[in-house]
Formats: sequence, C-alpha cells, structure tokens
Amino acid sequence: MSNERKSGSSRVRIAHSPLPNIPWEDRPAGSSAVVWRSARNPIIPHDLIPTSNSIFNSAVVPYEGAFAGVFRCDDKRREMQLHAGRSADGVTWQIEPQRIQWVPDNPTAAEINTFQYGYDPRVCWIEDRYYVTWCNGYHGPTIGVGYTYDFTTFYQMENAYLPFNRNGVLFPRLINGKYAMLSRPSDNGHTPFGDIYYSESPDMTHWGRHRYVMGTKGGWQSTKIGAGPIPIETSEGWLLIYHGVLTSCNGFVYSFGAALLDLEQPWKVIARGEPYLLAPQAPYERTGDVPNVAFPCASLVDADTGRMAIYYGGADTVVCLAFAYVDDVVEFVKENAFS
Repeated sequence: MSNERKSGSSRVRIAHSPLPNIPWEDRPAGSSAVVWRSARNPIIPHDLIPTSNSIFNSAVVPYEGAFAGVFRCDDKRREMQLHAGRSADGVTWQIEPQRIQWVPDNPTAAEINTFQYGYDPRVCWIEDRYYVTWCNGYHGPTIGVGYTYDFTTFYQMENAYLPFNRNGVLFPRLINGKYAMLSRPSDNGHTPFGDIYYSESPDMTHWGRHRYVMGTKGGWQSTKIGAGPIPIETSEGWLLIYHGVLTSCNGFVYSFGAALLDLEQPWKVIARGEPYLLAPQAPYERTGDVPNVAFPCASLVDADTGRMAIYYGGADTVVCLAFAYVDDVVEFVKENAFS
C-alpha cells in the first residue's frame, strides 16, 4: 500500500466530479492504516458557538467552490439542534449561532413542522438541490426530509417513515427511476438492536419497496449497525461506510467499517469488511459526553486521485476528520470480506 498516489491514479472509477480542494493529509510515514486520523483533530470543538454544549455527527458537502454543511449542535439545555455552517477549506468552520428554522414545503408539511428535536443529519446533492435527512422528533424518532438551495433557507417535506427510525441516508442519484434511501428501523429508546434497510420513492414523499440490506455480525458490529455517509458510486459498486456497535461491559462502543452494494439493486451486498476501519482509540473519541464513539456522517471524494475525507463525531462531543483512498477501502473490503 503506497503512502501517496499521484493525481489521476485511482484504479477504481468513481462517479464524482473532481474535488481538488478536498481537505487532505498524507498517510503518516511508516503507517499502513487504510483510514488515518487528521493531526488537527478535533477540527470542530464542542463550544465553537456560544450556545453549544457539543457539536458532532454532522454532514458536509462541496458548495460553490468551498464547503457547506448541516451540523448537530446540542445546546446547553441539552436539546438536539441542527445548524447550518460554511467553510473555505473544509476544516475551519463558521456555524450559524441560531438553529435551522424549517419552512414547510407545502401546507400539508406544515402539520408536522412543530420542532421537537433534530440530530445526526446527512446532506446529499440530487438533481438540483441539497437534500437533508435527519433524525426528526415526531412522537419518537423518525427520518425528517428537507432541502435547501443555498444553506440559508431550508424547506421541510413530509417525514419519510413512521416512528421509530434512524440513520436515513439517501443515494446521490435515482436508481431505476426512483429516489433511494437506507435507514435503520429502531425503537423509542437507545436502540439495543438495528439492521439496515433499503427503501425507494417516486417523489421523495411516499416511500416503499422496503428491502433488507444487512444486519449485525460478530465483534465490533454485533449489537446494531447503521448507514453513515452518502454512498459513493464506484465501478465496483456502491461503497458504503457504516457504523457498527459493540455492547461491552462498560456500554456501547461505536466504530465504522465499509461494504460494497450492487449498483442497481443496492439491497444486495457484494462484499462486507469483517474488521473495522476505525474504532474509538484516540482520546477525543474515548472521552466525552458519550465515551467510545466514532460515528461517520459525511465524506468528500476527489474522483481524480481517489482521495476521501471522512467526517465523524468523536464521543458525541466534537467533529473529527479522517482520510483514506477509495481504492484502498474497496480493496480492504474485498480482501477482508465475510465469507
């Protein structure tokens, strides 16, 4: 595994536009890690805005030559909030001090517009806008759906599913003419179980054709799993970074790994890595409001070089950054797949 690749040397074809200004740090000298942490971690501290108790599990996308995102900023009442943010380099962020005020997309959506809570967002560009999915409070956790064109005004659509559900992650293009989403049905508590399912919609409102994708396995993903960043379309399949949870004698431990899904039938798993890619081992992942958590919510990819920057929450307290090559992650999944 080379320590650095030349521009344009990605072996796996990636269906993304080039992103030459992707945040990046080379793999440390002497390291063979497939995924390695930023030396600048945590890149967003818990108190970046005056009202925040913690900032974590947040979503970042390219925007107008720079970067924008939606951030989970739990406030000092310990209420779960979503805020918009922008960055010139993807590392240093300015986050709006006030939470997102969702504007109903239509009169029917206004019926569910009363704010209860919102957390763990994902952001996905599809066709002409940035769609946001998040864990929305509506008589329990479910998947909220909205969109924005400018990261200033945000429109709320109908919730995708009945409670209880978490980790709603859209695919970045229509599949067989339908919008597609991964999710994890759950319960109303700190779910001690969870498998990943696929659903599709003709209009981003009515969701059906639910299909089982994959469930728990041994070790680091033995209690529950959930989709992480927006899946990356490659010539080898959809590359899915996902989190897995182990129940230890001291509580839950959140790590993340990867799988490959079929491009046109994403409920079919091509390969799934047995070892994790990154587990909570750094101090900012082990110590915080919720110890032992590395929770991925976003990635940026440069199609020319195959470089990937992964944004993840550390210990439900801070935002962190890790790096990898898409080639290496795909190779890792194939070579270390469950038999």
